[in-house]
Amino acid sequence: QVQLVESGGGLVQAGGSLRLSCAASERTFGTYVMGWFRQAPGKEREFVAAISWSGGTTYYADSVKGRFTISRDNAKNTVDLQMNSLKPVDTAVYYCAAGFRARLDGSNRGYDYWGQGAQVTVSS
Repeated sequence: QVQLVESGGGLVQAGGSLRLSCAASERTFGTYVMGWFRQAPGKEREFVAAISWSGGTTYYADSVKGRFTISRDNAKNTVDLQMNSLKPVDTAVYYCAAGFRARLDGSNRGYDYWGQGAQVTVSS
C-alpha cells in the first residue's frame, strides 16, 4: 500500500509560481509511474502531468505545457510539480497519483494510489 501526501498548495496571484510536492511512503516508489491530476469545482478530474519511473520521460496536458514541470527524486521518494505563469483557470485541488501500470498518455488508467489533494488558488 502506497501512501501519498501532497504539500505546497496555497494562494497566488496570476502570473505567479507555486511548487507542489508529493511524498510517498513506499520504498519501491522508483518502480511507479507518477502523475499529477487536478479537479476544479464542478468539473471532472483531469490529467496534468506524468513522469516515468526513471524520470526520463514526461508527458503534459496541452493546457500546462511550457508552464508546468514535473520531476522526481527516487532517493527521496518524492515527485514535484513546478507551476509557473499561473492563471485563474489553474485553480483546483491537485492530486498526486502512483501506478505501476499507468501509461504516459494523459489518461487516469493504471493509477492505483491517490493522495488527499492540495488546494491551489490563483487570483486574478
